[in-house]
Amino acid sequence: MTNVQLLKTSSNSIVKQSVTLANNHYENFPVGSVFLPKDLRQPISLIYSFARQADDFADEGELSTQQRLALLNDFRDELDLLNAYIKPKTDFFSSLGAMIKARKLPYQPFYDLIDAFSQDISKTRYANYDEILDYCTRSANPIGRLMLHLYAQSSASNIKLSDNICSALQIINFLQDIAIDFKKNDGKQRIYMSQEEMATFAITEQHIKAYVEGSKIIDENWQQFMLFNLNRVKHLLNTGKPLGRILTGRIGFEMRLIIAGGERIIHKINAVNGDVFRHRPTLQHTDWLIIFFKALFRI
Repeated sequence: MTNVQLLKTSSNSIVKQSVTLANNHYENFPVGSVFLPKDLRQPISLIYSFARQADDFADEGELSTQQRLALLNDFRDELDLLNAYIKPKTDFFSSLGAMIKARKLPYQPFYDLIDAFSQDISKTRYANYDEILDYCTRSANPIGRLMLHLYAQSSASNIKLSDNICSALQIINFLQDIAIDFKKNDGKQRIYMSQEEMATFAITEQHIKAYVEGSKIIDENWQQFMLFNLNRVKHLLNTGKPLGRILTGRIGFEMRLIIAGGERIIHKINAVNGDVFRHRPTLQHTDWLIIFFKALFRI
């Protein structure tokens, strides 16, 4: 089922299909898993379905830039209707709006997500690390903030920890998917690496193109560049790690699973010396066992 079809589906099956859509897309980190309290699984799946659909509008299929932006603007318009207490046009947003109202969630994180996905269509280069972090504040951090609201744990200190975790997970995904992102955006090659830092390590876009095409094997410069990025993102993830101990019960365990999943991807990228072109890291059964025990024993 396509995302557009999901928007037109009757409200009785929206939540069930949102759960399926979320779980089918987020392969490395648990989404609405069995470890969450049952009453939170459907709200979380609706949130992830919203994000997944909007992200797919920016990335997937053969749509033109104008068509992608139009679909995202439709999402923004639907949010505007909900925010103005006006009935939305689609069943999906009716279900989402009812959940937002029942859970007293803020609307700004949803708008931030749409802004980030719209930026994906128009911006393909990032001059420095600050620009990358700015993108993360809208592409990833809103999800964590919404989760904290659902958990009734949205203190200022918890939000700061969550932002660090979410930004780290986003950057880990960038490192993992360098080759995939390079092929996106209508052939314009999207690069989520700092242009300043690439220059520092003598990495050019031609190098990345050669790595993606397989005409060049990574060299020491690339290995050092990736090691620098991996060490930094590991530190960022660690600064948010206390949240996994602050949150109690099932939601705390779920948070520790997510953190451990990020740590495992960092480990796997390190294990191949940063060669994500020939060895894109994914989590296998043995990895999930390690993640489970790290989360269980708070390692």
